[in-house]
Amino acid sequence: MLEGYRLPSLTTVVCGLFVAYILQSLWTLGQLFVHPSCPAPSDCYQPLIAQKPSLQLLAYTSPYRSPSRPNDLELLHRLNPFPYDEPREDVLEVSLPLHVRKNGSLFLHLFLTPPHIDPEGWYELDRWEHSVYSFAPLTQYHVPEASTFNLLGEDMNKGKDTKKQDSSKPKTSSNKQEEKQKTQKAVTHFQSQVTFNILTDPVGLPKHDLPYDLGHALRLDSRGRYLPILHVDSLSARIRDLVEVTPTLKRTNLTLKYAPVSYGKLRLWMQFEGALRPMASLGFSAKDLDEVKGVFSDTSLYFLFVTFLVAALHMLFDFLAFKNDIAFWRGRTSMAGLSPSYVAWRAISQAIVFLYLLEENTSMLVLVPAGVGGIIELWKVTKAFHIRLEGWRLKVEHSITSGESATRALDSQGIRYLSYLLYPLLVCGAVYSLLYTPHRSWYSWLINSLVNGVYAFGFLFMLPQLFINYKLKSVAHLPWKTFMYKAFNTFIDDLFAFVITMPTAHRVACFRDDVVFLIYLFQRWLYPVDKSRVNEFGETGEEATQKEKKE
Repeated sequence: MLEGYRLPSLTTVVCGLFVAYILQSLWTLGQLFVHPSCPAPSDCYQPLIAQKPSLQLLAYTSPYRSPSRPNDLELLHRLNPFPYDEPREDVLEVSLPLHVRKNGSLFLHLFLTPPHIDPEGWYELDRWEHSVYSFAPLTQYHVPEASTFNLLGEDMNKGKDTKKQDSSKPKTSSNKQEEKQKTQKAVTHFQSQVTFNILTDPVGLPKHDLPYDLGHALRLDSRGRYLPILHVDSLSARIRDLVEVTPTLKRTNLTLKYAPVSYGKLRLWMQFEGALRPMASLGFSAKDLDEVKGVFSDTSLYFLFVTFLVAALHMLFDFLAFKNDIAFWRGRTSMAGLSPSYVAWRAISQAIVFLYLLEENTSMLVLVPAGVGGIIELWKVTKAFHIRLEGWRLKVEHSITSGESATRALDSQGIRYLSYLLYPLLVCGAVYSLLYTPHRSWYSWLINSLVNGVYAFGFLFMLPQLFINYKLKSVAHLPWKTFMYKAFNTFIDDLFAFVITMPTAHRVACFRDDVVFLIYLFQRWLYPVDKSRVNEFGETGEEATQKEKKE
């Protein structure tokens, strides 16, 4: 063994693995955009689209995925000639048959054919040499969104003035709404927007090294050329575009969007679609999958790559912050300089935020980190108030040091000043929400009122810690490594606030953390380093210097 050799730290190992993961992922994604090469033209399938053929677009609706009779399809739209080099958008009116209004299904069938083909002979379209076909479901089963109403009796959904209830009716409108929500089942919804693409890049595809994601979509003519690749973009099929089908809804609008697509983007979209299919079997709900779709379909390609890199950095900083936070609190024996009320508030607020996100059916991408954070904050409470588990009983140690006693006195003083402002604001916000904001239930109103207090006024609970720092003229008692990692993540959260769908209040709270971060940085600059103070590892700077000299 070499003298003085030290094994790399866990942080170094994790950072090294992170860099390797980023480089490997970027290389894999970059390969999707590299056009394949052919040693000779005879070894490649050449694209028919390179010859700029004239095509027509035919769109049919059918209650069957695989229609077999002439009456099974209805011509919805014909575009002849079809300008496939330019994006376009058509709003079409779709008639809903009776069986669809009774929770049935409806499908969209798309054909690209030569311009002379008669659309009435649809059953022969697939037999033509240069015809290309694809389909998309126009309906899916989905649980309707819960109705909201004024808890004091006014129906906020209808937007009408308050009407007096008939005293002979035994149930109020609120009770009826609550019973309706309990009995809701998945019903047929119409997909009001469908997006499709055509590969317009004249790319030759090698016969012996064909990309596997494009292989199933190829169709060849008699001369060995591959026909235009027609792709229905399932990533653009979002829950927000669903329209509930009722027995009285006989006609509705369908927005048919088209955009030409490049070789790399088409392969990337196919990769994403293939990755989403098995996620449902892993326990992801339709809403979770819809949130993931939104990251891909609602952002540009360049911004998507930035989001991927930022998400990876977010995971790295989350891990490092978690590691250092646990190390700091596990070795902490004294709460001198730290605000116990702020630690308790963090635990309570995290629990409220988690219940709120659960009530709003937020994506698992946001819900799971909030739940893990809540568990960590509860563990910190046991350290801050010296609570330990003995058998099945919780024991609180009442003996505290003089430093902790002074800190708690300052903390109580800060909380007293804070209560004069915080409690009236919380009560006024809850009353305003009850009077003017619709809710699904009394529980929903309670959770929304509490979480609005957390988001709007939660930063006020950080004032006692700032007050303690000011009185002690020191910030050495804070876990600065953990704080800096979390501070980096606040800026990353600002980006995710625009990418991932989340409640508006949760989005605003992300920007509020930036202000808190700047205040702490100002205090860090304001109070110079004093080596006689205790750091996050329970050591003074003088002790660390002496230890280094001995080594």
